Amino acid sequence: MSCPKVSVCIPSYNCARFLPAAIDSILGQSFTDFELIIVDDCSTDESRAVISHYAARDRRIVPVLNERNRGMVPNWNFCLELSRGEYIRFLFSDDLLVSPDALARMVDVLDSDRTVSLAASARHFIDETGTVLKTESRFRDKTVAEGTVIINRCIREGRNLIGEPSVVMFRKEQTGRGFDPRYRQLVDLEMWLHLLEQGRFAYLGEPLTSFRVHTGQQTRKNVQDLVHIDDMFLLLDDYLDREYIRQGAIARWFLRYNQSYRIWKLYRQGLLDQATVEQKIATHCDLRSFQRLLPAYKVCSPWFKLMNALAARSERSA
Repeated sequence: MSCPKVSVCIPSYNCARFLPAAIDSILGQSFTDFELIIVDDCSTDESRAVISHYAARDRRIVPVLNERNRGMVPNWNFCLELSRGEYIRFLFSDDLLVSPDALARMVDVLDSDRTVSLAASARHFIDETGTVLKTESRFRDKTVAEGTVIINRCIREGRNLIGEPSVVMFRKEQTGRGFDPRYRQLVDLEMWLHLLEQGRFAYLGEPLTSFRVHTGQQTRKNVQDLVHIDDMFLLLDDYLDREYIRQGAIARWFLRYNQSYRIWKLYRQGLLDQATVEQKIATHCDLRSFQRLLPAYKVCSPWFKLMNALAARSERSA
């Protein structure tokens, strides 16, 4: 059996009510040379019945029912392991492609430029009913940029500017060791940085995916547990000292200190008690040093924010 051009991967867990829309959005694509791998991680709802129903209708669907719960990141890596395509396109089971040409548009990008290691697009944010809440696009349409430039911007701004796994396509041969299981929230961003070290970034300004926001998401649970801040500390430890990162010593200190200050703000906002916040900060830095350097941080903060804004504006207009 010949290998498909694209492996579309749906890691599924307890999203039976949204899964049909996700699958239908893939089966309705104008680009047809794909396999659809759906890996269900021991769902307790009707997900497996939904998967079996669709698999019986279309031979391109590869249903995989895990015998044990692997967990989020291992299940993503299992999807990569099973995939046979040249290109990988994830779609979460509660998201959907909003254009029938979503796959074709990204395949064209990767086919036309071998130096591109990661392609992404704008996306809609939708609620549980499918109503569009907002549309987000952080780059100009048809942007092509050096991967290390985008890494620098993500590190400098301390956020995932590229998007969720449902909005990107990349080359399987460049995934290497897969998603890093040390991460729980920024695991996708860390993979994008890994890919961008190997090539360029291409961006389409047309929204090709809808990312669904709802109360049952693991993302929301991770944010409540401050996992996103833990992961940002880890990301800075992994990437901030690499030779292509264009940040001086003071800027590097500021970026790390800023993560501790994000925790401190939760106490100032009345969202966490002081003991919990201090204990959390102490897991990442010396608490006394944090308190002693707080005045210096407040003096530096407006200047760094201004520099970041000017740098971002310059990059967008380049």
